Amino acid sequence: MADPTPVIDDLRAESGELDLIVAELSPEQWALPTAAPGWTVAHQIAHLAWTDRSALVAVTDPDAFRALVEKALAAPDSFVDEGAEEGAALPPAELLAAWRTGRAALDQALRAAPAGARFPWYGPPMSVASMATARLMETWAHALDVADALGVVRTPTDRLRHVARLGVRTRDFSFGVHGLTPPADEFRVELTAPSGEVWAYGGEHAAQRVTGPALDFCLLVTQRAHRHDLALTAVGPDADRWLDIAQAFAGPPGVGRPPKEAGKEEGKEDGR
Repeated sequence: MADPTPVIDDLRAESGELDLIVAELSPEQWALPTAAPGWTVAHQIAHLAWTDRSALVAVTDPDAFRALVEKALAAPDSFVDEGAEEGAALPPAELLAAWRTGRAALDQALRAAPAGARFPWYGPPMSVASMATARLMETWAHALDVADALGVVRTPTDRLRHVARLGVRTRDFSFGVHGLTPPADEFRVELTAPSGEVWAYGGEHAAQRVTGPALDFCLLVTQRAHRHDLALTAVGPDADRWLDIAQAFAGPPGVGRPPKEAGKEEGKEDGR
């Protein structure tokens, strides 16, 4: 069984990097709109704080988490926005403190969890490593939304390996959530990391392939960019279709982001 400590460490680092971006923001900056419709910078941080709290409950009190699932099932189209709205209504200093407290508590809970533990979630149950990976993916994606709103350029790191691996592992989910039968054969995925290392997934001789920069693949599977704005190449019809629908996040697809250049195909899906 793989040691989950490296991904927990990377989650802490990813959160800390975002914290540096928002720590000294003015009230006006907290209220800046982001790419997610109706969401400000405050909504983005509130969403991360809300999801961290949900994850903490799942890890520490599975019975209480069932109540959260029941609440989500009662309002499947609004419960995420409601959680973000509640947090965004707080004064910025209070919101920032709540996010810091929650993520620190989750960090401790994940590190203290027994080996082999699995926790309930809004989708399939998660291991410690899977929970930390999902939180890192969301933190990275929402940090992009915040940085874009503030005009901050973030430097990609090899922490993206966790997002990339999750994006590959959720291939079949991406097909299924669109009502499509997942391909029977595996794909070969070869991605160039920010460090220049090549991350490879799937059989070396697989007929269908996806290649390109790891950053672009992570932008694709978190639906933070349209595929036509990314340097990703697909070989094979199923691999090509995957690049239209890939998503590493749970739940239904959201509203798509269009390509940056006029005249290109409109975006497919985009999750918050």
